[in-house]
Amino acid sequence: MGNCFPKPVTNHSSTNNSSNQVFGSDEKKKEPTIENRPPMAAKVGGDGGGTAAASRPETVPPSGRIVTPNLKMFTFSELRSATRNFRPDTMLGEGGFGRVFKGWVDGETYAPSKVGVGIAVAVKKSNPDSAQGLKEWQAEVKFLGKFSHPNLVKLVGYCWEDREFLLVYEYMQKGSLENHLFKKCTEPLSWSTRIKIATGAAQGLAFLHNTEKTVIYRDFKSSNILLDGDYNAKLSDFGLAKLGPANGESHVSTGVVGTYGYAAPEYIATGHLYVKSDVYGFGVVLLEMITGLRVLDTNRPSSQHNLVEWAKPQLHDKRKLRKLIDPRLEQDYPSKGAGKASELILGCLEADPKNRPSMEEILTSLEQISAIKTKPKESKVKQNQASGPHRDRRYQSAHQSPLHKKQGREGRADQRSPIRSY
Repeated sequence: MGNCFPKPVTNHSSTNNSSNQVFGSDEKKKEPTIENRPPMAAKVGGDGGGTAAASRPETVPPSGRIVTPNLKMFTFSELRSATRNFRPDTMLGEGGFGRVFKGWVDGETYAPSKVGVGIAVAVKKSNPDSAQGLKEWQAEVKFLGKFSHPNLVKLVGYCWEDREFLLVYEYMQKGSLENHLFKKCTEPLSWSTRIKIATGAAQGLAFLHNTEKTVIYRDFKSSNILLDGDYNAKLSDFGLAKLGPANGESHVSTGVVGTYGYAAPEYIATGHLYVKSDVYGFGVVLLEMITGLRVLDTNRPSSQHNLVEWAKPQLHDKRKLRKLIDPRLEQDYPSKGAGKASELILGCLEADPKNRPSMEEILTSLEQISAIKTKPKESKVKQNQASGPHRDRRYQSAHQSPLHKKQGREGRADQRSPIRSY
């Protein structure tokens, strides 16, 4: 699917460019993004899908208040105090929207507190000159302020003063799924933990798809899946979320935005956004989870740059599938479960969205996969496979990343702008 993309026009960064870092990471890579839409309308939640209002320039009011239940309206001075004046050593990440800082507030009143006292929060501070940041700030408040679910990151409150736009989220101790999959310095996730994370993320999507007014997440990817201390998954970054089709329509027509590699082919080609466009993204992330490989990586051989195009034909073959599984698992996974996961991935990656499973069907499949336990003989790894130069070379070639290799701008075409995942 990556070959069908035009050359990126801009590095689109949404409110959530920080999710990876937002909650406990220290750096975020650049990822190629898609942005192909007319100028934005000033209307909150607008998509820039071609209305008359979209042709007018964005007007930024000097200040504002959003009446949203259960959201704390912070003052700028409160958040400045909570983050120790946005000190550099409190910064969790940076992106096109702005920077994300770790702060501390009282657990009941949310008043600023000293470090280590009360509860930790992630404070996203927009770039004052970013009109796109304002639009996605509004979208975050619109969706996360309205919805509450165990698998959606909690929005604690917001601040809007002059041209300062800030969002305050719960702090996620384990950071993003992306970091756990692709950073060598992290401890490898076990098979059961990966399925647990996939199930939690699927529950979040299923909730959005079944709200009174269907919500299409539109930017499902590993960097937007955040993990708490027990590896429970929560979706973050609702800057691109969109209300789904109504009145019997099958899709909504919008400008094309998102992240290269994860966006569904029908959406890229036509701008038609379906509920099951999210399902495609889920399939891509699940493929990343079982292989431990990024969806796009120019450091791999040219035939393997696009993970979906390279791996998809091999998912049908059990012998080839074994070679695709993340070597960091050290063969400690149930082969039957891996086979079921590959079948699920293939279903999610169907070209026609009508042929993709619903999120409810995906949850059923994940429950079945989770129930399949590793057989004792499958967890035993021969010494010459568990260690030694041959395995080391395999790991290095399979998991080479721009984070570990100096490269120019072209070499980073498969990465996202800093911290686009909150």
